Amino acid sequence: MVGFGTVETLARLAGVLPSSLLILLCSHAFHFPCIIAHVMSHASLACPICFASWCHAPFLFVLRRREDDTPVVDKGGEQQLGLNRVAVIAVVAIAAEAALLSDEQRHRSYKVALKVKEPSIGSFAPLCAPIDLMTGEKLRMSKRAMRLVISSLGLGDRLSIVACSAATSAKRLLPLRQMSRQGHRTVRQIVERFLEEMAESWDGGHSDDSFRDSLYTEPIYEAFLCPLTRQVMRDPVSIENGQTFERDAIEKWFKECRDSGRRPTCPLTHEELKSTDLNPSIALRNTIEEWTKRNEAVQLDKACRTLSLGNSEIDVLQSLNYITHICQKSRYSKHAVHNAELVPMISSMLKSGNRKVRLKALETLCIIAEGDDDNKEVIAAGDNIRTIVKFLSHEHSQEREEAVSLLYELSKSESLCEKIGGVSGAILILVGMASSKSANILTVERADKTLENLEKCENNVRQMAENGRLQPLLTLLLKGSPETRLSMVSYLGELVLSNDVKVFVAQTAGSVLVDVMKSGSNLAREAALKSLNQISSYETSAKILIHAGILPPLVKYLFTVGINQLPMRMKEVSATILANVVSSGANFESIPLDQDRRTLVSEDIVHNLLHLINNTGPAIECKLLQVLVGLTSSATTVVNIVAAIKSSGATISLIQFVEAPQKDVRMASIKLLQNISPYMFQELADALRSTGGQLSSLINVIAEDNGISEEQAAAIGLLADLPESDTGLTRRLLEEGAFKIAFSKVVSIRQGIARGGRFVTRFLEGLVRVLSRLTYILEGEPEVIALAREYSLASLFTDLLQMNELDKVQRVSALSLQNLSKQSKHLTQVPVVPEPRFFCSIFPCLGKQPVITGLCRVHHGFCSIKHSFCLLEGKAVEKLVACLDHTNEKVVEAALAALCTLLDDDGDIDQGVSVLDEADGIKPILDILRDNRTEILRQKAVWAVERILRNDDIANEIAGDQNVGTALVEAFRHGDYRTRQIAERALKHVDKLPNFSGIFTKKGG
Repeated sequence: MVGFGTVETLARLAGVLPSSLLILLCSHAFHFPCIIAHVMSHASLACPICFASWCHAPFLFVLRRREDDTPVVDKGGEQQLGLNRVAVIAVVAIAAEAALLSDEQRHRSYKVALKVKEPSIGSFAPLCAPIDLMTGEKLRMSKRAMRLVISSLGLGDRLSIVACSAATSAKRLLPLRQMSRQGHRTVRQIVERFLEEMAESWDGGHSDDSFRDSLYTEPIYEAFLCPLTRQVMRDPVSIENGQTFERDAIEKWFKECRDSGRRPTCPLTHEELKSTDLNPSIALRNTIEEWTKRNEAVQLDKACRTLSLGNSEIDVLQSLNYITHICQKSRYSKHAVHNAELVPMISSMLKSGNRKVRLKALETLCIIAEGDDDNKEVIAAGDNIRTIVKFLSHEHSQEREEAVSLLYELSKSESLCEKIGGVSGAILILVGMASSKSANILTVERADKTLENLEKCENNVRQMAENGRLQPLLTLLLKGSPETRLSMVSYLGELVLSNDVKVFVAQTAGSVLVDVMKSGSNLAREAALKSLNQISSYETSAKILIHAGILPPLVKYLFTVGINQLPMRMKEVSATILANVVSSGANFESIPLDQDRRTLVSEDIVHNLLHLINNTGPAIECKLLQVLVGLTSSATTVVNIVAAIKSSGATISLIQFVEAPQKDVRMASIKLLQNISPYMFQELADALRSTGGQLSSLINVIAEDNGISEEQAAAIGLLADLPESDTGLTRRLLEEGAFKIAFSKVVSIRQGIARGGRFVTRFLEGLVRVLSRLTYILEGEPEVIALAREYSLASLFTDLLQMNELDKVQRVSALSLQNLSKQSKHLTQVPVVPEPRFFCSIFPCLGKQPVITGLCRVHHGFCSIKHSFCLLEGKAVEKLVACLDHTNEKVVEAALAALCTLLDDDGDIDQGVSVLDEADGIKPILDILRDNRTEILRQKAVWAVERILRNDDIANEIAGDQNVGTALVEAFRHGDYRTRQIAERALKHVDKLPNFSGIFTKKGG
C-alpha cells in the first residue's frame, strides 16, 4: 500500500475527510472517520468485521511525530488545512489477492499492481477490485496521476510516502516534508525512482494470480473464497457453526487460539466453539475444482496463443508465469499443459534471444518435468538436451543454475540418462561443476545429484571416469554383477589415469584386481592385468599393489610353461607390470614369493629370469631386462644379481643385446650393463674386447646426432666405467674411432650445438672419462701422443677445470692433466749446446755459450701446452690451484696430484716451487695439510709440503706456523711408512727434528 496525504491529527482528518474510504488489507472498506473512532475507542488493530490482524495501520503514522518529519510552519495568513483548501488524499490500495507472490515461496523482491484514485462508496466493489498491471501505458498513467497529486500541494502542505504490501511491514520512502520547491523536487525523484525500479524488475516475476484474474471467464464467487485468506479454497472445511474456511487457514487460527491461551472461536462470529473438528466440504470442493478447470482451460488456450504468435516479452513472461503457477498446484495441471501441447512451445523459448524469456522457460520446464515422465520425454525431444547443456557453460549464473536443475529433473528418468550422457561435453561440464569451489552450493549439489542419476548408464560411468570421477566405476567394479565388474575392469585398463588417481584406485580396488588376476577366467585375468599395468606405472601405487600381493602371481605366470601357461600377450603385460613394480624401489629382499621364502633376488629366480630373457620375444625381453635394471639400481640387491649373472655365465648373452635392432631392448641392455659394470668391469671389458660387433654398436649409439638421449648417456657411461688400465680395450676403442667421436661431442656440447636436456650432464661426464683413457697409455705410444696433440687434449682438460658444479668432469680433467704433465719432461725440446772446439781452449773468448731464451723454467726446454702438455705454458696452474678450495675431496685430490708433477725429481723443484708461489698455490696446500680431510689428501699434501720446504726462504717463513708443524707431527706419528718418512724430512726442514741421522732405515726401493 502506498499512501499520500496531508494529515495532522486524527480529529482533523475525520473532520476534513468525512466521505473518504479506507480499504484494509482484508478488503473490507470503512469511512475514514469511522475506522479511526473504532481504533481509538477499542485500542484494537483488527478488522471490525473479520477480526483479521493488520500487518500495519496506514493511518497510524499520524499518532506520533517522527524526528525526521518537517515541523508545521504557520505562514501568516495561510491556513494549514482550511475549509477553503482541498486536502488531497490518494490511497493506492492493494487487495490481498493482488499480492504478486507464489505460494510457499520466498521472494527477495516482488512487484505490486496498484491503482491511484480515491474510491467512492458507490463505486466500491467489496470483492475482486479491478487490478491494473504496472506495465506499458498503465505505468505512465500512474506516474502522471502521482505527479498530479504532488503538483497540487503547496507550502502549507506536508507529504509522506509509505510503501507496503500484505507480506511486509510498511516502509517510509519519505518522511513528512513541507512541499516547498526543494520538497517537490525530492518527492518527484523518489516517485520516479520507485516506479522505475518496479518497471525494471517487471521481468515476469509478477503475480500468477493477477494473470489468472485477468483471464477469468467466470467470476469468483464469494463462497469460493476463504474469509481468512481471501483466496480461492482448495480444501474447504466447515467448523461447528457451519462457517467454511480453507483447512490450513482455520487450523492455523485454532493453533493461535491455543498458543495465546484462548478458547477456540469462530473467526467471523467470535463465538466460542465446543469442538475444533473439521468437516470436509466435498460438494464445494468439487464445484471449485470444476470451476478451476474451466477457467484454466481458457487460460491455457490463451497462453498457447500467446506463445505461438510471437507476442511481446511481457506477454510471453506472463504466460510462462501462469503455466508455472498452475503446474505447481496440481499434477492434473501438468497433464493439461501436456495435452495442450504447450511443452514443445516452452522448449522452443530456450532459443529465444531474450535472456529473461530463456531463464523463465528453463524454470517452467523444470517445474513441468518434476514427477512427470511424459513431460520429460517431450522436453528431451529433438536437440533440446543439447540446448540445455549449452546453458551449463553460460556466462550468466542464473541460467546455469536453472539448466542444472532441469537436467537433474530429466536425469531422474532412466530412459533419458543415456541421451543426456550422449551430448558431447555434458558429463565433463557436470563433473567440473560438481567439483567447483566457486559455484553456488545449490548448483554444486544439483550437478552432483545429476551425475548420481546418470550413473545408471554404464556409458556415462565410463565418461565420468575419463573426466576424473572414478568412484562410480569403482563402485560398479566392487559391487556390480560379474558381467558389469568385468566390463569395468576392462575399461579401467583403457583409461589414462593421473598419478593421484592411480593411488586412489590402488587403495580402493587394488586387492580386488589382484584377486581377479589370480582366480578369474583368462578373459578376466587379461582385463585385470591391463588395469594393473596402468596402476603400477606410478611408484606409490605400485607399492600399494605389492602390499596387495601382486608379486607371487606375476612371477608364477611368467615362469609357468606347458598347458597352463598364459598366452604370450598376457605374459608380456605381466612382465610390464613386474618391471613397473620393481622400479618402485621396494625392499624386494624381504618379500617372499612362495612357501620356500624365495624372493626376486634369489639366485634361482634370477636364473629363471635370465633363461626367460634368452628364450622369448623382444617385447618380453625388454621388460625382463628392465626388471633386472630395477634390481641392479639398488645397492642392496645389485650384489645378488651380479652373483647370479656370474654363476649362470650370462655375461656374453647380456652383452649381445647391445646389438638388438629394437631400441628399447638395446637401451635396457646398456643400462643393465652400466649398473653391473662397477662390480664386473673386467669381465665386461674382456667380453667387449673379444666379441665382434657389440663395441661398435655402443660407439654407433654414442655417435647418433638426434639430440642427447638416455641411451647415449648409458652407452658412454658403460664405456667410462670400464678400467682405464685395460690397454687392449683402449686400443680397440682407438681402432673404432671412439675417441674422435667423443672429442667432437664434447666440443659440440661446449659450443652449445648439442643439447640434451636432463641427460647432457651424464653424457658429458662419460665423454670426458672416455677421453681420459688416452692419457693412461701415453708412455711409449707415439700414435696416442700424436692424437692427444691433434685434439689438444691438454687445453681441453684445462678448460674443463672451470666447469663448476660438474665435480666428475673437474676431477677427471685434473687426473688427465696429471697424466699429461708427467710426459712433459719427455716431450719438451731441450736445446742442444754444441761442444767447444779445439781453438776455443786456446781462445776462451770464443768458447762462451750462447744465451737461449724461451725455455720452460721447470723443464728447461721448449714447452707448449699442445706439444709437450706443459701445465706452466698452458696456464693450467692457476686453474688447478683454484680447484684446491673445492668442497669435493676427490676433486682436491686430483688437482693436488696434477700440481705435484711440477715438483717431481726429474724437473727443477725450486722453479716448480716458485711457480706455485707465484700462482698463490702454497697456502692452499698448507691448508690441506692442516685440515687433514682424508688420508690420501694428507699423504699428497705431506709430499708436496716437503718439496716446498726445500726452499729455505719458504721454510723459514713456515717454521713459525705452529699449525703446519703440528700437522707434520701428526703425519709423522700416524701416517703409513712412506708418509712418516716424508714427514720426517719435512720436519727437518723446519728444524723440528735434528738433521744428523734418519730415524727410519730405508725399506725397499
